[in-house]
Amino acid sequence: MNVRLLFIGGLDGASVHMAAALARQRATPGVDIALATLTPAPLDPLAAAVMAEHGWSLNGTPCATLAEVAGTEYDLIITVCPQVATQLPLLLGHPAVVTWHLPQPAQFATEPEARRTAFRQLRDLIRQLVTDLFEQGYFQTLSELRAHTAMLEESMSDGLLVHDRQRRIVQFNRAAEAITGRRRQDVVGRDCHQVFGCGFCGGKCVLADAVGTEPGFDERRGRLEITTTEGESRIVDAQIRPLRALDGRWVGVAAMFHDVTREFALARRVGEVQSFAGIIGRDEKMQEVFDLIRDVADSTVPILLRGESGTGKELVAAAIHHEGPRANQPFVAVNCGALPEGLLESELFGHVRGSFTGAIRDKKGRFEIADGGTIFLDEIGDVSPAMQVRLLRVLQEGVIQRVGSEAPVRVDVRVISATHRDLQKEIAAGRFREDLFYRLNVVPIWLPPLRERLADITLLVTHLLARFLAEMHRDTAVCISPEAMDQLLTYDWPGNVRELQNWLQYALVKCHGAEIRPEHLPSARMLSRTPVVPATTVNPPPKREPLTIDRVRAALTNCHGNRREAASTLGVARATLYRFFEAHPETWHQPDATL
Repeated sequence: MNVRLLFIGGLDGASVHMAAALARQRATPGVDIALATLTPAPLDPLAAAVMAEHGWSLNGTPCATLAEVAGTEYDLIITVCPQVATQLPLLLGHPAVVTWHLPQPAQFATEPEARRTAFRQLRDLIRQLVTDLFEQGYFQTLSELRAHTAMLEESMSDGLLVHDRQRRIVQFNRAAEAITGRRRQDVVGRDCHQVFGCGFCGGKCVLADAVGTEPGFDERRGRLEITTTEGESRIVDAQIRPLRALDGRWVGVAAMFHDVTREFALARRVGEVQSFAGIIGRDEKMQEVFDLIRDVADSTVPILLRGESGTGKELVAAAIHHEGPRANQPFVAVNCGALPEGLLESELFGHVRGSFTGAIRDKKGRFEIADGGTIFLDEIGDVSPAMQVRLLRVLQEGVIQRVGSEAPVRVDVRVISATHRDLQKEIAAGRFREDLFYRLNVVPIWLPPLRERLADITLLVTHLLARFLAEMHRDTAVCISPEAMDQLLTYDWPGNVRELQNWLQYALVKCHGAEIRPEHLPSARMLSRTPVVPATTVNPPPKREPLTIDRVRAALTNCHGNRREAASTLGVARATLYRFFEAHPETWHQPDATL
């Protein structure tokens, strides 16, 4: 196996030429020697003269600049002065670097004979260093260490991608080839964004718009979605860390990743995927929403989110933004239904000084603030016809005008809108423009109400309780009793997740112990919109008979094994009946029992 050795010098070419020439005298077959300087450097004639005294020529190897050799891989780099070592970038293959602290010819005396003596001393010092490198086992040890490191990298099951401060890929191991479908020779030396489209990290790339700027973190972990050369989508778990030299300088970024596509698909099938981008839910309807978010995140097409109030439309909009290539740009949310038309126009498009009473200065609108990022227009169905026309122009032309100004302002904004209204009915009633609807509704996403995903309530309760307890600085854990959970599971939730949040906050105020019970939840009288009947006239609810094995078996028999109908017959929630089954499995292990 050939070994590639590179000598790098600074502003003077004498030392690096002498080192390369002496290394050629000692090198064994299979050692390739090259030399370079940071910038084109002159060669002092005295260097050639003192080398010729022993019959050594400096004309054997051409000298390039570091920029010219940066695309070639080396096993060992020797810098002939400390200043070079501090400026050395991350090179292909991340080779070992050795620094020789040599006298600098630029500092030699000016008197000719004294300079000749100084060059002879420099020659002899370099000769001794080269001899030690090849004959004292250092070169062999470094070569073996390099080979062992390469062997370990290639035997890793995790993919390894390393790029320098300019996003130029310098390492890409065999596992990375297998996971991404890209060949090492087609990747190394190229900009990461050119290889992976919007970048290996997608919209989360820390160097997306600030190439050469040091990342502001020590480590990041996350799940990424990449596309292979065949167009296949892969889910990978990645760990991304800045690389630093021994002196603390930031020199690049390393990403280690492994393919979890199959595991993710299996977890998705069995309902173990419980959240995505901060959104809680393992119900099949929510899994479909998660899939849509992944599908649309990398595009810039307008999206219309529909669903009842409290279903989390803004959360989904933010997830789409943060999972896409605009994640490092602004995400600006505007509630269009909360502002009157005159104020909404100024809020969205901005205004110039003096355009109306109170306009004491120029102001940017939300579209300008969101330039390069995403704007979320909540309750878009509530805007006036005049405002709809202005929004249509923005979507068609990408241009806005501040209130009171005639100068157009071009903006690059992704538009995500949301409404709880049926816009088709609004169009039929003449309250919403059909052309605007089709501009906004390129990708529609429907968010299911909470009553259609009751299986998520347990997850949501656990998540929300932990969050609220932390916000209230309560150290004692609080759980919810089975009876209280039954009440949550049988409620219709007209206010969706937002109403569930209110219930739990109310319960934590009422509950001073470690368990939330039904009496801590809002009562039916508090939730009712009809006048409250005086307590003296209200008949107390009938007391529910306790479940027994005989009662449950009788109900199952009468309902032909249908557990849902059996729960209704017994007057209990399905969750209560299922917990009874878990405690008494002999009750329902019958051939004719069905869901």
